[in-house]
Amino acid sequence: MGTWESYIKGYKAYLQLEKSLSANSVEAYLHDIEKLKHFIESIHAEVSPAEVTSEHLKNFLTWINELGMEARSQARILSGIKGFFRYLLLENVIKKDPSQLIESPKIGRKLPETLTVEEIDRMMEAIDMSKPEGHRNRALLETLYGCGLRVSEAVNLRITDLYFTEGFIRVTGKGNKERLIPIGQTAIRFITIYTVETRRHQNISRESKDILFLNKRGVKLSRIMIFKIIKELAVKCGISKTISPHTLRHSFATHLVEGGADLRAVQEMLGHESITTTEIYTHLDRRYLRDTIISYHPRYN
Repeated sequence: MGTWESYIKGYKAYLQLEKSLSANSVEAYLHDIEKLKHFIESIHAEVSPAEVTSEHLKNFLTWINELGMEARSQARILSGIKGFFRYLLLENVIKKDPSQLIESPKIGRKLPETLTVEEIDRMMEAIDMSKPEGHRNRALLETLYGCGLRVSEAVNLRITDLYFTEGFIRVTGKGNKERLIPIGQTAIRFITIYTVETRRHQNISRESKDILFLNKRGVKLSRIMIFKIIKELAVKCGISKTISPHTLRHSFATHLVEGGADLRAVQEMLGHESITTTEIYTHLDRRYLRDTIISYHPRYN
């Protein structure tokens, strides 16, 4: 029985020679198959392409949906996967195409809109840094997008949770479970500007002494306030999408996955203990997580 590598190599030759596709198109198709390969291997290490079932494919699509990839991108990936299994059928590797009856993704609840990297940049640049709250808002958005935080995790982020020398922050997620998330130089820079230029000059309430993001009264920001900040920025930039703080989290995941980041690394950074089944959950080396995010996140270079 052939390996993933041998079938992918054959599929590449088929796309180049028989389908006469451009180098970019071939690369895109192979990229989609690699995503599926990594997913299958993370759950069922011994399953070859010839043994993939429609159930495996449905689980894979559910996974990328939960990671925040928009429907259009999911449909494109499914198209590439369908092409791969049609090729295996042509080569008599399989007798039945597992992708044949799978429709373009309409999985679970509708995910929030995802912003493009250009739209993220526009929002960041639209923040008025001449105002004290501008320093805070820039630091807040860079942290939400740069680390993929839930809004509840951002409002509860503490100064003692910041490990800038090591390049991580500690976050308390759902069920009071802690995780370490890599943080890039862009977010570190704007958090530092905020703490030095604004936060240190505030009268801070006793219970909020260790809370990073504060309102003008020196107490913890509310979730509603963060929604308001982001919605107002979107309007200012002329972005008509319906967005919320969660949009930045989905954009974080989508941009990493579409850039080629390992799905398991993104899963751990998002704090998803289980995406399809609990056996998918994998503890990864912290250095590997940092290397992954530095390589693929647009604001890390």
